[in-house]
Amino acid sequence: MIGRELAWRVFAAEFNSSRLEIKGEGEKAPSHLVTPLGAMINRVLLVGVLTDIDNIGTEEEPLWRARIQDPTGTFYLSSGQYQPEATAALAKMQPPKFVAVVGKCRTYSPEEGTMYVSIRPEKVQVVDIAARDFWVLETCQATMRRINAVEEALEMSPPSAEELVKLGYSLPLANGVVKALDHYGEVETQRYRHMVVDALKFLLPEMAGPEVPEHVSDIPEEIEDEEEGPSADKEQVVLGIVQRLDKTGKGAVWDDIVSEAGKAGIERDELDEITNSLLDKGLVYEPVLGKMKII
Repeated sequence: MIGRELAWRVFAAEFNSSRLEIKGEGEKAPSHLVTPLGAMINRVLLVGVLTDIDNIGTEEEPLWRARIQDPTGTFYLSSGQYQPEATAALAKMQPPKFVAVVGKCRTYSPEEGTMYVSIRPEKVQVVDIAARDFWVLETCQATMRRINAVEEALEMSPPSAEELVKLGYSLPLANGVVKALDHYGEVETQRYRHMVVDALKFLLPEMAGPEVPEHVSDIPEEIEDEEEGPSADKEQVVLGIVQRLDKTGKGAVWDDIVSEAGKAGIERDELDEITNSLLDKGLVYEPVLGKMKII
């Protein structure tokens, strides 16, 4: 009997970089998408901002396409008649909303050497910002554990799942790391460490997020050396401008935001920094190119 696969916590940047699929052997055997950090994903749990949703099917047979943004990038969802619970839930949602999704990974290869990844949701539920922040914390911890496992394996010649298990890593992760290194080569772990640092900014007290548990394992020390971001006061000014200019409910035009920010003493370079910070925090999003909307 095949047991239910665990739901991995991965950020969009790691998930979307995955290019290795291992097909299951035998009837109903699960397939797995192997990420560069060795997560062998059949099922994933993610929490982020539902920014776009569109029914590309019909009213009788809907096929929903959706995008969910996390601190590192965007997950792409596709849900139709074979996912009735998720499809019914998506039909009732109007972005932007914080949502939690449990689903299985899907791959599409239009030609050899090209692979696109997405998620087929099993369950979609509206949550609050505290749930999003807790997921970010959990996913930072899980990502750091994978980074450490990859770096341990790179010290081995050759990388060994058995040795990784002896060091305390789970067998699924140990097997995944060995397969990842064999396929992707020497993984650039520093890139993913920086990704974790950026995601952790959501949880800093000055970001006005929910209280963070005291114990956060394997968090990189370099976060203490990060330069301070835009001031909270100027972020509030820009949020006010976006809200004031969004008279149709479809978003404020970027050129108008630049003009109004200039009148408030915020130059273009500083405005870019502020809006990037607001996007990272999940406080605004871009419904279409050239417009910005408050979440």
